[in-house]
Amino acid sequence: MDDLTLSWIVLGLLIVLLLLRVPVAVALGGLSFCGIWMIVGPRSAWGILTTVPYDFISHWTLSSVPMFLLMGYVCFHSRLTDGLFRVTRSWLSWMPGGLAVASVGGAAGFSAVTGSSLACAAAMGRIAIPEMLKSNYDKGLAAGTVAVAGTIGSMIPPSILLLVFGIYAEVPISKLFIAGVVPGVLSAVLYSAMIILRVKLNPSLAPAAAEKVTWADRFGSFRGTWPVITLIIGVFGGLFGGIFTPTEAGGVGAFLAFVIGFAQRSLTLEKIKLALQETLVTTGAIFIIAIGAMLLTRFLALSGFTEFISEVVVEGQVSPLLLIVGTMAVLLFLGCFLDPIGIMLLTLPVFLPTVEHLHINLIWYGILMTKLLEIGLITPPVGLNVFVIKGIVGDTIPIEAIFKGVLWFLAVDLFCVVLLVAFPQISLFLPGLLG
Repeated sequence: MDDLTLSWIVLGLLIVLLLLRVPVAVALGGLSFCGIWMIVGPRSAWGILTTVPYDFISHWTLSSVPMFLLMGYVCFHSRLTDGLFRVTRSWLSWMPGGLAVASVGGAAGFSAVTGSSLACAAAMGRIAIPEMLKSNYDKGLAAGTVAVAGTIGSMIPPSILLLVFGIYAEVPISKLFIAGVVPGVLSAVLYSAMIILRVKLNPSLAPAAAEKVTWADRFGSFRGTWPVITLIIGVFGGLFGGIFTPTEAGGVGAFLAFVIGFAQRSLTLEKIKLALQETLVTTGAIFIIAIGAMLLTRFLALSGFTEFISEVVVEGQVSPLLLIVGTMAVLLFLGCFLDPIGIMLLTLPVFLPTVEHLHINLIWYGILMTKLLEIGLITPPVGLNVFVIKGIVGDTIPIEAIFKGVLWFLAVDLFCVVLLVAFPQISLFLPGLLG
């Protein structure tokens, strides 16, 4: 059996194992190691298995992953972001579906202090859904809005997905972060517009707000947002101002989150333990999957698969648009079954060499890929954000109603993807200003 045939067999078995619900890290690492063994023999295979994980884990930039995660979990458990929903509610409740729109705005704000969509959905769900249900909002609209709004956490910096993409693709993290700002805000605006339009057409989905909010209440609500504003200015002001690197920004953000939490007297020893535990578990999961992806990359290079795909692209004159459409189809399909980090690290070894060969801008491609992975967080049967919301609402809202609620937003997300493809400057304008 030649090496190229072996690579196709390994990729086929990988898909089968993933469909059988074998953990991504186990499937990636196990099959890649076996493939390397068959190509170069046991001695070299064991040598690669010992060097690849160390070479990856010793990458200094990776230290920002647990730091940004820790910042987000500290903010979540110490409830430093609760004031965001109060602000958006006081300013937006007059709109049709105002509480739902406020949930989107609050989620966008929370995204600036966490790189986790799941944490973002959980934080907003705990605050916003009870308020919407109390105001007799449609259950599907209430839960679906928060599930979808949570996905913004994957785009607006500090995004763990963008961070991992930048490390793997060797793209400047600061440019990727700033590139995610406009697409993230665009998503929030489109979600809000869809909510307003739906409620305009069917007012029974969201009764008009009964409470009267004064201007004093609106301006007074900003008092509760100082923790988030301090974090954003401290982390991103220093990052984009060139005071410290993206790697250092994670540490600064985690430190500020602890300081603010203690100053607010909302950070207890038990909450610190929870934040540290969740950070360790999430970081470990990301690193293990990433090591498996690095082994797959090494296997594909040794088997000649990467070179073969490049030759097919050249000889077949595959256009960049066709490759992008193929990328979209694969990511949307995998998003129905796998978690975003797993999908990204599973597909990058295959897609990235071809993307580079066609001279596609990697910053733009990273933003597009992240947006497509966001969609996977709400698509059935394994929409992770949907199940996070289900865990919050319990038996109050059936899982079917939540999935039905997010369907309206799927159309908006696909429209946003079309805009990102048709107008690359949506993603590239701000990075271009950095030079």
